[in-house]
Amino acid sequence: MSETGIDRKFYEAIVRFEESEEAQDYYYKVMETKTGRIGRDGREETIKDRILKAYGLLFCEDTGLKPGQCAGPDEVTDTADRLYLGSVGFDSEHWYRMKYHFPVIDDDNYDRFAALVISDLHSGPLHDAAQKDRKMLIVGEADPIGMTKEHRRNQKTSSVVLPGGDR
Repeated sequence: MSETGIDRKFYEAIVRFEESEEAQDYYYKVMETKTGRIGRDGREETIKDRILKAYGLLFCEDTGLKPGQCAGPDEVTDTADRLYLGSVGFDSEHWYRMKYHFPVIDDDNYDRFAALVISDLHSGPLHDAAQKDRKMLIVGEADPIGMTKEHRRNQKTSSVVLPGGDR
């Protein structure tokens, strides 16, 4: 297991969550792992807390979350279709539709959705594409099909440094 617990095995456990008790057990074990850091509320943070903070950081401009705040069910649901992989502009072949695994995002699985996104950035296909193809994850319009040429041209990109120094 990596230092943060967010590794390929964790990513695979999330993807196989619905089909395997072993995957579910591993997912919960990692998410409940203490990080050794004390949060603002005075309790020791878990991997789940770190993932929800990282997810919140990805969407802080869209959600109004401040750095260090955890994304909740509403923030995750509202931003689930706003990620795509590629270069600036719209490439429908690479729209990042994690909702394939999550037809409904709610109080029961929002943290698993966020974990899938963050673990994918760390060690899944998104990470591989960034390393091999020099692609990046872009936060885009809620409905990319509705983007105009001007919207695509005016999109802003910026790097996000995740906990642990990974991009």
